[in-house]
Amino acid sequence: MKSLQLWLAVLGGLLLAAFIAHGAWQQRKGRRGFQPDTLPSPPPLAPTMATMAPAPQQEPRFESTEPVEDEGLRPAELSAELSAEQMAPAPVPFTAAPRWQVHAPPIDARIDAVARLSLEAPVSGETVIAHLPPTRRAGAKPYAIEGRNRDTGEWECPGTETWYTELQAGVQLVNRLGALNEIEYSEFVQKVQAFADAVGATADFPDMLDVVARARELDAFANDHDAQLAMRLHTARTPWPLNWVQQHAARHGFIAGATAGRMVLPSAQDGAPPILALQFDAQAALADDPREARISEMSLVFDVPQTPSREQGFNAWCAAGQALSIALDAQVFDDQGRALQDTSFPRIAEDLSALYASLAERGLPAGSPAARRLFS
Repeated sequence: MKSLQLWLAVLGGLLLAAFIAHGAWQQRKGRRGFQPDTLPSPPPLAPTMATMAPAPQQEPRFESTEPVEDEGLRPAELSAELSAEQMAPAPVPFTAAPRWQVHAPPIDARIDAVARLSLEAPVSGETVIAHLPPTRRAGAKPYAIEGRNRDTGEWECPGTETWYTELQAGVQLVNRLGALNEIEYSEFVQKVQAFADAVGATADFPDMLDVVARARELDAFANDHDAQLAMRLHTARTPWPLNWVQQHAARHGFIAGATAGRMVLPSAQDGAPPILALQFDAQAALADDPREARISEMSLVFDVPQTPSREQGFNAWCAAGQALSIALDAQVFDDQGRALQDTSFPRIAEDLSALYASLAERGLPAGSPAARRLFS
């Protein structure tokens, strides 16, 4: 009995020792399997088209075809470059100039009230553009802001990568809607003052009473020297097919205008307003079936102050009206509904000669940028 108990005790001890040893081995294995600083090696990748390609394909280019040695970057250089890119500050978003400002006409003291904006130190074009007013009008009058280029000394619309030593703002005194009034001038002052405060400039505005008086005097001159000649062509019988009228107009140099119901005779000068405009019913021009559209009358318009006298706009107006009236068998009237006779045209030509002379004497010759702005 004692012998059996002894053997059982020995067997139990061996089993207990084996159990303890197995637990210790499992614990050690678990510590070895979870190492936060050690990552298992990735399995080998199968070869792909990218790794098997001998060299990357290059697109043809219009450059020198001499081989360029690719030295590459050593790991240390690559790390330094990546660190520099990561540490570099994000670029500041740039606000482009409003479209009206990019294409704004130059400020002209003959037809603008000009406010000077003094700067203590040059200001960058980016700063100016970022604070430009979002609109270009004070009431019904356009205005613009310019800067004096530090390098050239010339006044210009603000641009990037440029510094300006002085700024100015000008509001138009007169257009075909009338003279600048007190309310419009006050709106101009308010908008420009806010801009001046934003860029750190000191604004000096002309006196309101003087500005309004100048505007009224210039408006009186413009009313006395504005001229828009209109020749009305009316069908003598049945309405004309619109596409037939357009074909005849195209033979005499007219092209489609920017709006429906309008064809224009373009100027020889790039960017200049058209010399003549042929206007007819816009509803007919927008008809679902242009072949079925009909018109009974149209107007041939010559805007005198918009075209230089050297382009002979009046002669073009007479020639186009005569050619169209013959081709369309049309009756010809003026804008008051009175029949135009051949004897009327020499008198109109004399009046236009005097008008051209008066505009030039005032420093606002027909077709000049200032005259086009004044009579717009």
